[in-house]
Amino acid sequence: MRPTRFRGLPTARAAKLQSSSMSYLVFLRENARWLAGGFLLTLFSSFGQTFFISLSAGDIRAEYDLSHGAFGTLYMLATLASAFTLPKLGQIVDRHSARTVTFIIIPLLALACVSMALSHSIIVLVVTIYMLRLFGQGMMTHNSLTAMGRWFSAQRGRAVSVATLGHNVGEAILPLAFVAVAAVVGWRNSWFIAAGLLLVFALPVITGLIAVERAPRDSDPVSRRSTVRDWTRGEVVRDPVFYLLLLGVMAPGFIGTTIFFHQIYLVDLRGWSLEVFASSFTFMASMTVIFALISGQLIDRFSAVALLPGFLIPLGAACLILAGSEAQWSAFAFMGLMGVSYGFSSTLFGALWPEVYGIRHLGSIRALTVAIMVFATAMGPGITGFLIDRGVSYPLQISVMGVYCLAACVVLFFVSRSLSARLKGA
Repeated sequence: MRPTRFRGLPTARAAKLQSSSMSYLVFLRENARWLAGGFLLTLFSSFGQTFFISLSAGDIRAEYDLSHGAFGTLYMLATLASAFTLPKLGQIVDRHSARTVTFIIIPLLALACVSMALSHSIIVLVVTIYMLRLFGQGMMTHNSLTAMGRWFSAQRGRAVSVATLGHNVGEAILPLAFVAVAAVVGWRNSWFIAAGLLLVFALPVITGLIAVERAPRDSDPVSRRSTVRDWTRGEVVRDPVFYLLLLGVMAPGFIGTTIFFHQIYLVDLRGWSLEVFASSFTFMASMTVIFALISGQLIDRFSAVALLPGFLIPLGAACLILAGSEAQWSAFAFMGLMGVSYGFSSTLFGALWPEVYGIRHLGSIRALTVAIMVFATAMGPGITGFLIDRGVSYPLQISVMGVYCLAACVVLFFVSRSLSARLKGA
């Protein structure tokens, strides 16, 4: 006869997995309206994200007679201005409901899209990019993730992971959609269509979904982590650990924005097909979705702090591959590995700040961190465009980004240990 002592293990494991799946489905069903609202906020933030704006970069540079460095500098200045605005404007999420904030920011983002379609002036172009970055990348994402951080506790990782999927869906479908639509109606009219989608669909649907604030329920699981005290933004700014955390926070935005902004230059440099490169966004988005969901589960089981040391390793490897290979497959390898880091970081940074600094002043704290991330995304295109114009090898710049990621992982290992000790003593 066969030994029977291990016979029950597969069944037990299957039962555990089934129970976990059912629990996740129950979570999605019971919180569908709030999760969908957060998801759509991040999805429609795409119109202010670099990967979407840069799809018009070639036409903008041609019509305004701008070099890579000149357009990168304008983009940097506009984005920096949005970063300096965000800490002040972002505090409105501490004083007003997510629905009220949505009523403010979506019409302003739509106005920016209309301005992009009509602009023929450098000054108007800079103001337009400023508005796209502030109300798209900045406030839409800020409103979504702050709400998730407040509305959920023990299941915060899952909630944030679902909300951030909007970014990934946008990256998966919008580049190909924009290229297809622009080929038919032109790049300017495509921005009119974006404005229409925001006003006709996004505004009524999102405000309807989040019309009622989520309140804690008896059925909510109890968080196993210690309750952290609520830090003020002034206290956070004086915390040395905060600045070490920023080493990791800034890397994905800086690197992703830089490479997406100069994607046309990269494609020309490598001799690749733009259509094939655009299709690699779908692969990146798929990987991001998978690992965002995985990281959400891991955060709820362990903690956001525990995941800090490793989330930049795939991004570092991705940069080194892209810098070292001219073959078209390297674009997919880069996008896939970057998707892994993006999946972890998109969920991680939604859950990290309330876990470390509490939720009472979460809006103002998140506004500061988002502003710093926007600052990082602003610096990338400007610096690299400047270096490109002066003949510095773009692959060399990308390889330096990869080395930075790996070095940051070492620093974050010690930061994670320090934070874990501090939170246990809270």
